[in-house]
Amino acid sequence: MTHRTTAFEPGLLGRRCWLELATGERINLPIQRWRAPSGAGDELLLRCCTGPTLDIGCGPGRLTAALVNRGVVALGVDISPVAVRLTRARGAPAIRRDVFARLPGEGRWHHALLADGNIGIGGNPTRLLRRLRELLAPGGTALVELDPPGHGLRRDRVRVNGADHWFAWAWLGADAIADTAREAGMVVHWLAERGGRWFAELVKP
Repeated sequence: MTHRTTAFEPGLLGRRCWLELATGERINLPIQRWRAPSGAGDELLLRCCTGPTLDIGCGPGRLTAALVNRGVVALGVDISPVAVRLTRARGAPAIRRDVFARLPGEGRWHHALLADGNIGIGGNPTRLLRRLRELLAPGGTALVELDPPGHGLRRDRVRVNGADHWFAWAWLGADAIADTAREAGMVVHWLAERGGRWFAELVKP
């Protein structure tokens, strides 16, 4: 585990949270959405999860819990113990694990979620999507939240709230998802916008 383990925990607990780049640029994080019940944008993702689903970087567990409440088998995965505790408090299962470590049911999951910017985990979206491809069953899908078109692929080192420790992160625009998916061995099934948020569904052939 890296210093990402606790970096986002102030936001998980409801405190203002931002990413700081080496340039000094700050990007505020949507902590209110993290902690709220699932909303209209989330519904697009949730409707697509018709079988066992991994919620990667589950945070406080709003999506994992929403799936469980619908009768869908779901498991939250996060490296933060606070995230795991909050997800379990919502009545949903969660484990503390890095997505690149061994996970239960590898190669058998029907769906994997990467919402709320979690496509940035590890700073390399292609590598992350290849990992999800390993986790998914044939024909399984990755449901990914993206930046709006025109943003392309951006990688940088960031820190949270001015902490001492920097780590790799990435942002992927809707205009760059087709190339990134192809490099990862996946196919874009659809790309859509809901309430100003952009999403894509990628299929493992």
